[in-house]
Amino acid sequence: MTKSWWSGAYGSDHLIRRSLSRASAAWAARQRVSGEPRSANGASSFHLIWDLPEVPLLQLEATLEVVTVPAVKRLYFWALQASFAAGPRLQGGAHLGLQWNPRYPGSTAVNFGGYGPTPRGTRVLQGSTSELPGPRRDPNTREFTWQLGHRYRLSIFPAPSAPEGIRAWRGVVEDREEGRQQLVRDLYTRGEYLHTPMVWTESFARCEHPTVVVRWSGLRAVSAAGEELRPQHVRVNYQPRAEGGCDNTTVSADELGILQVTAEQREVPQGAWLRVPGA
Repeated sequence: MTKSWWSGAYGSDHLIRRSLSRASAAWAARQRVSGEPRSANGASSFHLIWDLPEVPLLQLEATLEVVTVPAVKRLYFWALQASFAAGPRLQGGAHLGLQWNPRYPGSTAVNFGGYGPTPRGTRVLQGSTSELPGPRRDPNTREFTWQLGHRYRLSIFPAPSAPEGIRAWRGVVEDREEGRQQLVRDLYTRGEYLHTPMVWTESFARCEHPTVVVRWSGLRAVSAAGEELRPQHVRVNYQPRAEGGCDNTTVSADELGILQVTAEQREVPQGAWLRVPGA
């Protein structure tokens, strides 16, 4: 009798464990392909991190083309990002890029902003006043008319002058089709050089909203020693589902550059290395 009871209990326990294992696997396999991103800032982000020697950098460039324009009134942000450092210490970072921003005329804008360290966290970096129009409450984001299919070269480099005791870094956008350059503004920091460059897409849309595609090309850096550096590869990074990211963002390469794509099945896995076309 005891043996029979134990066998039945063991069999039941075994079935429960197997069922839990399957449920756990199904839970882990869930994908967030619809609904709002559940990140702290309400966006789903993915990045292309440049493969470069670990040397101080003084200039960064990347060319951005919006291939498929957003179809919804949600914020999208595509940017070139770099961290600032002074000696071995981090001094924050900055991002320069274009936005699809419904709060601005034609939903097109440009942004150059960043963050610096404080004893209790981070602070928004101060900077020069942009000559571009825009709301006073947001000095980083300004009105800027960009066009579908035009290539825009984003550049970050030292400004020719700065307030005493700090460094100024300049953000410039150039329309490659029209040959028109636009100074966005200067950012003030104690950072002496740039490092860890990357480009990214940040989408504040629902995961299932219509697909948006941008192309990155012309990735270029200049070291503090004056050497021109072009990454041969970029490393793919997706915001994890656990941190609110959508699972239907992906990247691919064509003959012109590297595409970042929203609302499409993921074909390139997290951490993969992509060769930069033409590098």
